Amino acid sequence: MDVTPSILTADFCNLGETLDEAIDAGINWIHMDVMDGNWVINKTITFGPAIIRSVRDRLGHEVFIDCHLMINNAEETWPQYVDAGVDMIIAHIEAVQNFPNLISKIQATGTQVGCVLNPGTGVEEVMSLLPDLDLVLIMSVVPGKGGQSFMPEVEGKVRVLREAIDNQEASGGKTPILMIDGGIKHHNAAMVSEWGVDIAVVGSGLINDEGTISQNLSRINKVLESDQSTH
Repeated sequence: MDVTPSILTADFCNLGETLDEAIDAGINWIHMDVMDGNWVINKTITFGPAIIRSVRDRLGHEVFIDCHLMINNAEETWPQYVDAGVDMIIAHIEAVQNFPNLISKIQATGTQVGCVLNPGTGVEEVMSLLPDLDLVLIMSVVPGKGGQSFMPEVEGKVRVLREAIDNQEASGGKTPILMIDGGIKHHNAAMVSEWGVDIAVVGSGLINDEGTISQNLSRINKVLESDQSTH
């Protein structure tokens, strides 16, 4: 399982330095959480295309950048994020009326598309989209609600999706990446890896824990390596 940092918990006055530190630590995927102040529960506004463009300009195109749109109008505003230079747009199944149409339009620009499911959304909502998606993201917290703990009850959804993706690959179909986001730290990283997750989004566990990003990433990777050696 790979790890991507969410920059949401970073000090934005030092964002450039934080990004450089992450890249120096060996990270090659940056996850950017976009909240519009309407769709998420706590009405938080984070950032938009201008910040994403600045990140892309600083990092160049060697680093993969996705944007997780926790917004009401992804179907209208997605071109702004393509223009900002993202490699992938991830939108919520709960906030999009015509997801197949959105996939088609975004992929026509050469940009990848992911679909997010909130903790309370059934996995069946995304199954018909699997043949066309580049990524499926399972939220293990409720988006925008602060102070939450990791929700282990999403295990069943992750395992069902892992099996469906593997079956799709075995039959010659597309192999979407399986991602998880919310409350992931060194103490539960091995558990979600064992579920079959390909990439975990880690925010405070990388950026805000004691130590540098490199030290925190190394701590997570050691846990993952130790778990693999025991299986």
